[in-house]
Amino acid sequence: MAENENGQEKSEQPSPKRREEAQEKGDVAKSTELNSVAVIIAMLLIFKFMSGDFGETLTIYMTDIYQQSALIDITTSTIPVLLGMTLAAFAKVMAPIMLSVLLFSVASNVGQTGFIFASKSLIPNFSKLSPLGGFKKMFSARSLVELAKGILKISIIGIIGYSVVGSYYGEYLLLPHRSILEISSFTADVIYELTYKIALALLVMAIADFAYQKYEFEKKLKMTKQEVKDEGKQSEGDPKVKGKIRQKQRDIVRNRMMHDVPNATVVVTNPTHFAVALKYEPANKSDAPKVVAKGKNLIAQKIKEIAGKHSVPIIENKPLARSLYASCEVGGEIPMALYQAVAEVLSQVYKNNNNKYNSIRESLNG
Repeated sequence: MAENENGQEKSEQPSPKRREEAQEKGDVAKSTELNSVAVIIAMLLIFKFMSGDFGETLTIYMTDIYQQSALIDITTSTIPVLLGMTLAAFAKVMAPIMLSVLLFSVASNVGQTGFIFASKSLIPNFSKLSPLGGFKKMFSARSLVELAKGILKISIIGIIGYSVVGSYYGEYLLLPHRSILEISSFTADVIYELTYKIALALLVMAIADFAYQKYEFEKKLKMTKQEVKDEGKQSEGDPKVKGKIRQKQRDIVRNRMMHDVPNATVVVTNPTHFAVALKYEPANKSDAPKVVAKGKNLIAQKIKEIAGKHSVPIIENKPLARSLYASCEVGGEIPMALYQAVAEVLSQVYKNNNNKYNSIRESLNG
């Protein structure tokens, strides 16, 4: 099992964030062997299907060059013409080769990693220039694997080359008796067979190498349990900080509630555990009564205390107090199911206020 620098075991699968950070740095599972094989295959295909066109282009070029050299003098004014003919023939031959190599290389890279833009990989990292770091890489396990791959690759190429070239031994003895065209055709066939057999062998190696690179990449990305916890804290926030934020939010809501209690129409209690302050404005007949404060235990006692100081009516109704506390949010209207019960409480409040008003008026008139 892989371990990090602190010796902790990397037993957890990499998180999406860790994969994203790796992609931004250009750190992806990729085999350079596949890219090399893609280039070889591209060149094989282009020579296979366009070798006739290339031969014709070179024949026409050689003919034109010899004709021009016999007809015109080599001067500073004619050199650009001859150079232009050379460049045109060269471009006609090389353009398809370069284009096919480019397309196959891009396809190989995209097929392995997908479309990614590693912005952080563009930033210079001078730590990579450290001689000590380079020395460590020379004798790392990865370097040994690369060395083994190189030796295996050379061995395979050597075996294939010996078998292909050796199979035509009898043909080589007859080459002195053949024309230049026949020798050229024979040489091209041998080179083509040698190249495509080497390409097939390297393709098998490249696929195996890609599987190995994928395995190593996944192992490197794995996380320790501590890293998972740290990442969770960074993305979701430290639980202690979140707890303090929630406490601060509760304090703000509580202070706002206590500020609104003096303006309440009535406070419904159960009578000791719950208290809910309601506000109703008869002028707005379309609006239902709203809860301006609610609480239980100590907060309930505080609501009743403030209500008493500001002469807000306090009415005991145990079932209604519990229902209001459970079903209503501060600042929200009461549910329709409680309209009748709240209406009775409000009627009692208005009746008590009228009786109090009549008593005061009688005392003044007396």
